[in-house]
Amino acid sequence: QVQLAESGGGLVQPGGSLRLSCTASERLYSSYILGWFRQAPGKEREFVAAVRQGTGGTTYSDSVKGRFTISRDRATNTAYLQMNSLKLEDTAVYYCTGGSSWPPQDKWGQGVQVTVSS
Repeated sequence: QVQLAESGGGLVQPGGSLRLSCTASERLYSSYILGWFRQAPGKEREFVAAVRQGTGGTTYSDSVKGRFTISRDRATNTAYLQMNSLKLEDTAVYYCTGGSSWPPQDKWGQGVQVTVSS
């Protein structure tokens, strides 16, 4: 079974940037979708972005559209989440997810902490 491993979290000031990575344990088929969810303290988990392996098609939540970019590298079975213009409210645990439907929720990584603070 596919396993997902995230990396790249950390502490950043408002307006800064971070890049998260998610690597799958095996090669993913073309229709597979990798994505990101996040959960802030005291809030429900929410969808952030997703990308389909074959076409590279993407989708974003309104809260991150224009600031975050999701991409994938099929050669390394990795998805990236480039986060720019970070805001305090982006502070959360970010989870990589995978699956065959939008948004992907069949597989979950362990999560990485992203903290935006001055």
